[in-house]
Amino acid sequence: MLEKIVIANRGEIALRILRACRELGIKTVAVHSDADRDLKHVRLADESVCIGPASSLESYLNIPAIISAAEVTDAMGIHPGYGFLSENADFAERVEQSGFVFIGPKAETIRIMGDKVAAIKSMQATGVPCVPGSDGPLGDDPDTNMRLAREIGYPIIIKAAGGGGGRGMRVVHSEATLLNAISLTKTEAGTAFNNDIVYMEKYLENPRHVEFQVLADEHGNAIHLGERDCSMQRRHQKVIEEAPAPGITEEQRKRIGERVAEACRKIGYRGAGTFEFLYENGEFYFIEMNTRVQVEHPVTEMITGIDIVKEQLLIASGNPLRFKQEDVHITGHAIECRINAEDPENFLPSPGLIKQYHAPGGPGIRVDSHIYNGYTVPPYYDSLIGKLIAHGENRDVAMARIRTALTEIVIDGIKTNVPLHQEIMRDSAFMEGGTNIHYLEKKLGL
Repeated sequence: MLEKIVIANRGEIALRILRACRELGIKTVAVHSDADRDLKHVRLADESVCIGPASSLESYLNIPAIISAAEVTDAMGIHPGYGFLSENADFAERVEQSGFVFIGPKAETIRIMGDKVAAIKSMQATGVPCVPGSDGPLGDDPDTNMRLAREIGYPIIIKAAGGGGGRGMRVVHSEATLLNAISLTKTEAGTAFNNDIVYMEKYLENPRHVEFQVLADEHGNAIHLGERDCSMQRRHQKVIEEAPAPGITEEQRKRIGERVAEACRKIGYRGAGTFEFLYENGEFYFIEMNTRVQVEHPVTEMITGIDIVKEQLLIASGNPLRFKQEDVHITGHAIECRINAEDPENFLPSPGLIKQYHAPGGPGIRVDSHIYNGYTVPPYYDSLIGKLIAHGENRDVAMARIRTALTEIVIDGIKTNVPLHQEIMRDSAFMEGGTNIHYLEKKLGL
């Protein structure tokens, strides 16, 4: 077992990792910026090290500072959480070259999955269904590119191989705008991602976002923990997630789940990961793999009873998976609301002092949050301040519980998106289940 690790993140995920470490008897080192001295996990960790000023570039993205913190505290491993350096292959490589355990996949795996073209090729080779597309980078020959687009069929989407988070994408509805769209996306990709490779895919007009959680060890074992629906999005950012996904059959879950688990075995995957799919007309289409723990992992934990972060730590310690596929049982339904410090009307960030905080409770309610009375939300980072999760024996019960919890939660002193969640939970289409990825934006008039 790893005896001590550095938690190379902040906020609710850092606290979540600390709690998992406590259960396993692992000592923790909290690295933090100047602005984050009062974070809850910094106060609770066995040790803490300030790694720089408020700027992420000089602190949470400062690779030498994080590795130095591991060296001076005699830590054995580094957990990157999500965001920041969690999917940075160079960071994973530097961590392992420095003699520490990177709590995640191998650097070469992160590189392959971080390059969308390479990831799609890898998935095609392992039998995971993919969106019809160019099956590789687009070249400079205009005639070839126009022919490809005609074969795929409009509308198509041009994507940056190194893109992510909704950036580096451009939808094309006709041949007249195709070549200009390719040129613009290449230029933007080169600037934003230092990689101007782009590729082409069929644009699915009304898909859902359904993703599969996997766990894999370095001994060749891999399992899936079922799927989540993350279709309720605003500007490609998830707002609400639930598991299992409404309308997905047991046969579909078994078929796709077996393929993603087999893909993990074939590529030598290690740790927790998520295969993201677009789902339309009963078919799944792979879009990318996230090589880290997801923000929405709690809904899967609630329906399976498996602690994903603990499993990450055990796998990183060299242990084989503790579960076989037949040990995984889905029970009930879970829904998660991302609570952000933002104005619910215009979505502008709302940092500041939390004058009063009260977490909801009751059967099936879980709150993952780092905030407390008197905590000041800084303006320098992502606006996520917590996650409210409800679990019930079925979707109706889970929804009733989360509606109640949303009326109980109190966060005074700053604005939050709680009113938006309350509105969504009363929305008839969401209550029915199966809304597509564009539904929320259309509802909000964006």
